[in-house]
Amino acid sequence: MNKLRTQNIIGWLSLMISLGFFFLQIGYLVISRKHQVEYVDDRLFYLINIICFVFLFLALLLLIKPRKKLKLVGASILFIFIVGQIYMLISSNQIVKNTVSVSPDWKHVLSIKENMENGDVVYYRDYYRILARPKEVLPHKIKGELKIEWLADDVAAITYETEDNTIQQFVATYGYRGDGLSYYEVGAVIHGKWQGENIELITGTEGLTVTEKGIQTLFEWDEMEQFGTLAIVLKKNNEAVWTVALNDNFEVPSDYSLPTEGNITLYKATMEDNELILLDYGGNPELVQ
Repeated sequence: MNKLRTQNIIGWLSLMISLGFFFLQIGYLVISRKHQVEYVDDRLFYLINIICFVFLFLALLLLIKPRKKLKLVGASILFIFIVGQIYMLISSNQIVKNTVSVSPDWKHVLSIKENMENGDVVYYRDYYRILARPKEVLPHKIKGELKIEWLADDVAAITYETEDNTIQQFVATYGYRGDGLSYYEVGAVIHGKWQGENIELITGTEGLTVTEKGIQTLFEWDEMEQFGTLAIVLKKNNEAVWTVALNDNFEVPSDYSLPTEGNITLYKATMEDNELILLDYGGNPELVQ
């Protein structure tokens, strides 16, 4: 009796899960066109279909208890359906290549979709975790794979090689370090000297100077590209060299002449494996020329 009750409970739970995913798909189809939203990964549509039908099949087995012949027929239909959905899943990713990365704190989902026909690479802003809207088209056609690194819980650097053999970086940002009401220049709020292991960054009147292993490189203000209010990419000859990001503990000062609290991260633009460089504030900005 207890076994029968357990089977019924599992059967009803399976049915509820199946219906839940079914209505999720219906809701997605309704709002996708109206509000221009998509799944963060197009393959989710087919995975949800598979989950929905697997739980529906399980519910029918436990609640209706069909005969062996009907079980075999149902299992065969389910198998064919799953194979078909897997084929569609693989085929869809060959038309639009999906790249998804979740932030370290699991609060943000980075979604990049590359149209394999025209080469357009689109950054999607996530809404409600699994849904996203197209936010921006990356300015270059990419060659090869994307390299994604989270510089903070709300800052992700996308490094890629272009068709003209240059290295570029696009930075997705999801937050701010100020009061959230005013816009600020990242280069201005990191005024002063910043030091890390064998590397130094100084923000002066002419721009940002990075000293690595004794070699100084000045990036003038027009050689910087800001992303949101959390990061800038330093460039030379229209090619990315470094990304500077404000860490989670960074506090935007109300008066830029005051010492800065918190850290910043320096990240080199390369397709090779490299580490994040943590920089500490190391000097009075009034003494930095």
